[in-house]
Amino acid sequence: MGHDEKPLPPQAAPKHHRADRETRLTVVVALVADLVIAAAKAVAGALAPSPALLAEAAHSLADSLNQVFLLMSLSRSRRRPDARHPFGYGKERFFWSLLAAVGIFVTGGCFSFYQGLHAWVSPPTRPEDFLPVYVVLAVALVADGISLTRVVVQLRGEARTRGSRRLWRTSDPTARTVLAEDSTAVLGVLVAAGGVAAHQITGDSVWEAAAAVAIGALLIGVAYRLGHEAQSLLVGQAVDPHLQREAHTLLAGQPEIDTVTALLTMRLGTDSAMLAARVDLREGLDSEEVEEVCVRIKRDLREAHPAFDQIFLDIIDADADGRARARALKRDLDGIATEHDEPPN
Repeated sequence: MGHDEKPLPPQAAPKHHRADRETRLTVVVALVADLVIAAAKAVAGALAPSPALLAEAAHSLADSLNQVFLLMSLSRSRRRPDARHPFGYGKERFFWSLLAAVGIFVTGGCFSFYQGLHAWVSPPTRPEDFLPVYVVLAVALVADGISLTRVVVQLRGEARTRGSRRLWRTSDPTARTVLAEDSTAVLGVLVAAGGVAAHQITGDSVWEAAAAVAIGALLIGVAYRLGHEAQSLLVGQAVDPHLQREAHTLLAGQPEIDTVTALLTMRLGTDSAMLAARVDLREGLDSEEVEEVCVRIKRDLREAHPAFDQIFLDIIDADADGRARARALKRDLDGIATEHDEPPN
């Protein structure tokens, strides 16, 4: 038995808007920093010439393009549901995050790797003055550090709200992508500086070539991690195991529910999720009471966990196999949630 859904409570919208504004500001700060840094690195890298700096220029250019993708995702993901997309457009963020990962892989990782290998085989002319290279790297480190600080402050606030200490576990793939980009940018600048310093000390440009290859490998690894997570979300990822267990506990604790034989969840966006459950009600309820019970249970679920804005209850008559599946479901949820427990504060 299915039941119509009620819209998300109106008081939830301002919270979502505030979160979007925070994320948009974070992305804009990163975009401005990346554009300035990319131009400076490209000019200095071509004049030096410095393969490590050119690799970093490609890295910053890739990050700049990615910020544009992420800005697009913020507005597109908040479009209202329609006939073709009844569950809304929340997964737009997952799609644009996947494109950002592809951008990091191709524009940043592959170009940096190629630049390093080319410099290794055909060493560039040794620069007479290393100072401009160091100045550009210092400016890049400061700009990337400011952008990284901005996203870390945002994610720390979100982590405190959800009682977690892990910044990476944010539900917003946009902020997570910026965190990965800025962290990699800071590390990439340090690697490039190390390659330039070794080149200056030894007189051998192979050190810069090695730095460029290392930057490329780092970017490819980060791109794979981000792409894999975006792919999982697009395919249809369940909500956090703790949230699954809490929803199951709430359902199983209802006096009218005898057994919860199945609990299916899927993330529809950064703050939107679907829950579908098969439940066996206790005997003695007539059809009118069943309707009232379902309405009340869904209301309780929404109040306890506002992220579930799409809830479906399927009323069944559980047999022996169904009860066995119910026991297995509880064991699985307890086990998965335990594996994802946060370390004690």
